[in-house]
Amino acid sequence: MGGEIMQEKSINYEIEKKKSTTGIIVQKLIELIRLSSLKPGDKLPPERELSEIMNVSRPSLREALKSLEMMNVITIKQGSGTFVNKLHPESVAEHFDIVFALDDTLYRDLYKARRVLESAIARMAAENITDEELAEIETNTRKAVGAVENPKEFLELDFQLHTLILKAAKNRILPVFIQSINKLNLIMRKKTNSVLTIRQSTIQDHQKILEALKERNPDKAANAMEEHLLHVERGFYSIESRGEDSK
Repeated sequence: MGGEIMQEKSINYEIEKKKSTTGIIVQKLIELIRLSSLKPGDKLPPERELSEIMNVSRPSLREALKSLEMMNVITIKQGSGTFVNKLHPESVAEHFDIVFALDDTLYRDLYKARRVLESAIARMAAENITDEELAEIETNTRKAVGAVENPKEFLELDFQLHTLILKAAKNRILPVFIQSINKLNLIMRKKTNSVLTIRQSTIQDHQKILEALKERNPDKAANAMEEHLLHVERGFYSIESRGEDSK
């Protein structure tokens, strides 16, 4: 029995090691494409040359190339070579679950980015929000209470609330950053939104954010938003540790 457990741990370690290595190579390949200013249709160096440039084994490189092909970043043509397909953020985001699967440290970076940006947005919203915008947010939070048993509707309302707060911040540049982040964190939000206790906690957090906005208190609004995102992040890692979603 002990030998079987040790064997299973060894297998799991090798799988995680392989995922980590592949993820690193994927990131390096994307950076190489970007720095080389390669355009759609341009050809990557041959496999042997790429493995030497990146100082990685050819089997590891092949795994990374397969992942990039799944993400539609490259096209591998047998006998012809590997060609750049597209490297738009939107196309990568469509398959970002693959990237996260290969390097789950990206989750933490993404949550940190959300906390920095959205707490600042809440602060600005508290300074600039109108009575009409407050009324919209209050209506949203009221609807969310009624939708707590409906994950799909609740997720839509959650996105709407954060969008309303962004609108109230009255900054024309921030929506560009938030749009990119929203594409990437959709995977995580779907997971956390699937858990009833997290939806219930979110309602309480949104109420605190609303109260801070009503008071036009920038510090309180920023803190309430950061606390909310920390709660969601902890909920996400709780789901990940269980390895399943809970309704």
